[in-house]
Amino acid sequence: QVQLVESGGGLVQPGGSLRLSCAASGIIFSIDAMGWYRQAPGKQRELVATITDSDIRIYADSVKGRFTISRDNAKNTVFLQMNSLKPEDTAVYYCNADGIRTTIVAPKLRPYWGQGTQVTVSS
Repeated sequence: QVQLVESGGGLVQPGGSLRLSCAASGIIFSIDAMGWYRQAPGKQRELVATITDSDIRIYADSVKGRFTISRDNAKNTVFLQMNSLKPEDTAVYYCNADGIRTTIVAPKLRPYWGQGTQVTVSS
């Protein structure tokens, strides 16, 4: 069983910064990609950023230049540094882990999701 635990959300003023963390625990040999998605009230969940185990990063256009995703493969942890936050960044942010293997020869597991952490940008 794999669990993803997020931390770092909260309330911040426009222009401020927050850093989200997500740690994957359980029997894990490797994870292909880890990422962050968000869902605002009344909207669909959308991709924010993802990073592969070979450090390929993809960002949503709306966060390019403001957010930075990084990863500690040894600790199965992914981070999202969010700078220059805007009110439209307000959402529940979910961590995602995809392509998990429990051993080098095991088949990949289904994607896993964290429980979500609230980010509110408001003055």
